[in-house]
Amino acid sequence: QVQLVESGGGLVQAGGSLRLSCAASGSIFSINTMGWYRQAPGKQRDLVATIISGGITNYADSVKGRFTISRDNAKNMVYLQMNSLKPEDTAVYYCHGVVRTTDRSPTYSYWGQGTQVTVSS
Repeated sequence: QVQLVESGGGLVQAGGSLRLSCAASGSIFSINTMGWYRQAPGKQRDLVATIISGGITNYADSVKGRFTISRDNAKNMVYLQMNSLKPEDTAVYYCHGVVRTTDRSPTYSYWGQGTQVTVSS
């Protein structure tokens, strides 16, 4: 069993910053890709950013230059530094991990419970 727990969401004014954290715990042998997705009310869940174990990152066009994803492989943690926040960034942010539980197991996809980010204008 693997758990992903997000923290760091909240209310911020436009132009402000927030830093999200996600801690993975449980039966973890390795984590390939970790990432952040977001879902605004009435909309689908969309990719924000991903990072693989080697450090290569990928960002949605809407957040490039404003958000930075990073990870601490030793601690099984992923972070999302969000700067220059806009009201359209308001959403529930979900942490995602692609996890191998043993050296011979297939990979499994896990999600956190989500953390609310609200940006006021």
